[in-house]
Amino acid sequence: MLHDSSEGNRSFHYGFLSQQPLASATLGIETVKLALLFHYLKQKGISFNACTSVRHCTEVSRNVNMESLQSGYLFPEISMRESEHIRKHPDARLIRLGIGDTTQPIPDIITSAMAEHAFALSTVKGYKGYGAEQGNMALRTAIADKFYKDMGIEGDEIFISDGAQSDISRLQMLLGSNVTVAVQDPSFPAYIDTSVIVGQAGKFLKETGKYRNIVYMNCRPENNFFPDLSTTSRTDIIFFCSPNNPTGHAATWQQLKKLVEFAKANGSIIVYDSAYAAYITDPSPRSIYEIPGAREVAIEISSFSKFAGFTGVRLGWTVVPEELRYSNGYPVIKDFNRIVCTCFNGASNIVQAGGLACLSPDGFQALRTVIDYYKENAKIIVDAFQSLGLKVYGGKNAPYVWVQFPGSSSWDVFAEILEKTHILTIPGSGFGPGGNEHIRVSAFGHRECISEACRRLKNFL
Repeated sequence: MLHDSSEGNRSFHYGFLSQQPLASATLGIETVKLALLFHYLKQKGISFNACTSVRHCTEVSRNVNMESLQSGYLFPEISMRESEHIRKHPDARLIRLGIGDTTQPIPDIITSAMAEHAFALSTVKGYKGYGAEQGNMALRTAIADKFYKDMGIEGDEIFISDGAQSDISRLQMLLGSNVTVAVQDPSFPAYIDTSVIVGQAGKFLKETGKYRNIVYMNCRPENNFFPDLSTTSRTDIIFFCSPNNPTGHAATWQQLKKLVEFAKANGSIIVYDSAYAAYITDPSPRSIYEIPGAREVAIEISSFSKFAGFTGVRLGWTVVPEELRYSNGYPVIKDFNRIVCTCFNGASNIVQAGGLACLSPDGFQALRTVIDYYKENAKIIVDAFQSLGLKVYGGKNAPYVWVQFPGSSSWDVFAEILEKTHILTIPGSGFGPGGNEHIRVSAFGHRECISEACRRLKNFL
């Protein structure tokens, strides 16, 4: 039970959590119920005192920035709702087109390279311990040659990591709590959540669904998914993802030129996320460094996750050009190098061997086949929603399809699709208030699942 506290200030304790453990078979569902209950009570302004009936509490206060985070992180919350749906419909065949997790096998040429490196570790000749925190120089150079040729980016400006999401957090540690931040709206949740955690965001305003100190750059169909920079407030940092997650829009050369000029005029730094660049098929830039002057104002983060199927293998990189300087003239790359060396022991040498194989001629060609498979999935999904008379965006330069449901709450649309078709999507408002009235549909899936999902959508919507 929930017990009213003696202070009478709508505060409760949940000592029942310390009672007899639930049976293991039901723990998952019961945990979901508790999480949803706590979320509901929090929305009602109810706080919790967990220390009333537990054995011991420390004298350490909770980080106030953690308390400022709204609800759970989007994707675990989706997983909780998925678990609840499975409980209600145990015989239904659920199709997951929500969280953007790759599904096709990694090509043999890549996994063989990782296996060979792993087996070599069992020999005296092949064993290696710690590597450079910044990454294998052969891989850093290969990334520069493959993705940044003729852009002036050198291998020693590239830092290998365990993925772009980890690098977002390391960059936030680098930037600190005193900078101001702008994000696309809608955008990948990690930009905002990490801003909250490090103390940049300020108070959450329920009436707008926004944090007071974050500038939300409206990127919707009406403005071709690019903000009106003439009305955008100046910030220190601009998070910008292209192709965008969730909308799938790839910014044009002219749009990025405006962004670089805007950053330069305002003395800002762009943190440019190019994790989906390999899916671009039209002339849209694949890197911010295709734009003149970008080396002076931009950091680029990217990943092997979505183009190489490394979502579980984990490998990414960040580019910090030598020309990028703080206001006092100090090179940003030196501070980022210190962050990396302090907080990270380097990506797995086995995984880096796989990364090198990805960038070999045969490896990259094999990956192109997988990328084309997902892009065909996206086309099938786009055609299905368009046949229903809905406005559909994305799916051309990204593995995500952005579907508009005018006048409808995105969470309501998510729930209706899940209930009627047993298809898991992502509600657009999970990516920011600008995502309401939309859902994101992932093209990462097996072809038979994509085809079946489209059949269900046509029959039930």
